[in-house]
Amino acid sequence: MANERKIRVGITQGDTNGIGYEVILKTLAVPEFNEICTPIIYGSSKIMTFHRKALDMPGFPVNTVRNGQIKEHAINLVETCGNEDVKVEFGKADKQAGRAAFNALEAAISDFKADGIDVIVTAPINKENIQSEQFTFPGHTEYLETCVGDGDKALMVLCNENLRVALVTTHMPLAQVPAAITPEAIKEKMHIFNHSLQRDFGIVRPRIAVLSLNPHSGENGLLGNEEKDIIAPTLNELYNDERILCFGPYAADGFFGNGTYRKFDGVLAMYHDQGLAAFKTLAMDDGVNFTAGLPCVRTSPDHGTGYDIAGQNVAHENSFRQAIYTAIDIYRNRQRWDEAHTNPLRKQYFERGKDNVVLDLTKDE
Repeated sequence: MANERKIRVGITQGDTNGIGYEVILKTLAVPEFNEICTPIIYGSSKIMTFHRKALDMPGFPVNTVRNGQIKEHAINLVETCGNEDVKVEFGKADKQAGRAAFNALEAAISDFKADGIDVIVTAPINKENIQSEQFTFPGHTEYLETCVGDGDKALMVLCNENLRVALVTTHMPLAQVPAAITPEAIKEKMHIFNHSLQRDFGIVRPRIAVLSLNPHSGENGLLGNEEKDIIAPTLNELYNDERILCFGPYAADGFFGNGTYRKFDGVLAMYHDQGLAAFKTLAMDDGVNFTAGLPCVRTSPDHGTGYDIAGQNVAHENSFRQAIYTAIDIYRNRQRWDEAHTNPLRKQYFERGKDNVVLDLTKDE
C-alpha cells in the first residue's frame, strides 16, 4: 500500500573525510532499495553533494526532511550540521569531521527515542577525532549503551550468514585484558549473546564456542592459568546450572584454521583482535558489526573510515549494504520473538504427586 510505513532505517554520515558517504551513496543508488525500507540519512546535503561530485557519481532524488515530515518510499535526509560550514578534506583526521559525525549520531539517537526511526546504521567514525565533552567513549558500542541501554549492557557481535563472533572485552588495551577475564564478565556476555542468538537471529538452541585467552588453551597452566581456573569452570557452571550450550575453551588459531567454527552458531572471543582478525579475514566483504543487548538495533559495516582510499571511488559498499539488510532482519526477528513470547498460555497439564488446579475453560476468569 502506498501509505504503509516501512521500516525506517536511520543512517548516520560518519566521518565526513572518510568513505562513509561513498558507501552510503553506492548503496542507496539502487532504485529498488527504498522499496524494502525508508532510508533516512543524518548528515548534510551539501557534504553529500560534494562527495557525489568528487566521486563523479550520478545523482538521485533525496527528500530533505522539514518539520519532521519523512517521505515514505523515498530517500530522506535530515540536516544535522546546522549552519556550520564543514570543509571536506579526504583522508584527513580533524575535529571538524569528528564533530559532524557526532552531531549526526546524536540526532539519530534522538529520533530513535521519539519513535521516528526503527533501526540505526552507522557509517564509520574516527574514534580519536570524535572525542569531546559530549563523547568520551571508545566507540559507538559504549556510547549507545549509555544513551539507549536503560541499564542493559551492550555486546559487540560481528556477523555474516555463516559466522557470528562476540567479544568479552572490546576496546581495551591488551595489557588490561587478562584482569578483565572474570567469571562475572564471561557470564554477562554469554547471557547477552545466547539471548541475542535466540531473539535477534532466530536460533532456538544456540551452540556457542568459547575461545581461550592464552596460546594452546594455556597448556594446562604452562602458558597461563585463566583457562583452567576461570574460563572452563565458568562454562561448566553455565551449562550445568542454566543449560546454555557453551563449549571450550578452544585455542583460537586451530579453531579458525581447521574450520571448527562452522560447527557452532556463535563464537565468544576473549578480546578484540582475537575474534575480529579471524572474522575479517573470513568475512571482510560482507561482515557486519551489530550491537546486541540494547533496545535499539544498531549495525555498521565491519571496516573503518578508509582514509587511505577516501575520494578515489574504489570503496566497496557491500558491507554497508549488508549492515542495512541485517538491521532489518534483526528488527523483524525481534518482532516475531516478542509476539511469540508475550502472554504465554497458562499451564493446562497435570503433574503427578502435586496439587493441581482444575480450570474450567468454558468460563471466563
